[in-house]
Amino acid sequence: MAISFEKAFGIHPQAIKLRTERSEVLASNIANADTPGYKAKDFDFQQALAGARKNYTTSLERTNDKHIAVSSQMNDGLQYRIPNQPDTGDGNTVELQAERNEFLQNQLRFNASVQFMTDRITGLKKAIKGGQP
Repeated sequence: MAISFEKAFGIHPQAIKLRTERSEVLASNIANADTPGYKAKDFDFQQALAGARKNYTTSLERTNDKHIAVSSQMNDGLQYRIPNQPDTGDGNTVELQAERNEFLQNQLRFNASVQFMTDRITGLKKAIKGGQP
């Protein structure tokens, strides 16, 4: 019986990819905290994951070269963040402490997904070896 990695890992590979992309966006915000006119950006992770989940559950497999190839690209949904504090005069909307907090939360959730994947791989290796170390 073949092991289906898609079933074993579920949505976690897509979640890890999205967390990585979000880290890049947040890091860009932090790096530009002192850039006049820079507008902080972010995307709704839950919405992006729902799009990835939809693509995951509705993916079609081509079993013949004459079949129509179906591909769906997820819109990144990158939007400008609405600042909580008034403009300081330079047009920059980055709130450094808020960005750091978002970055930290994103990193913790990334680590949780990686740990889940690691545990799942360990379980699969045990199943393949028959429980032997």
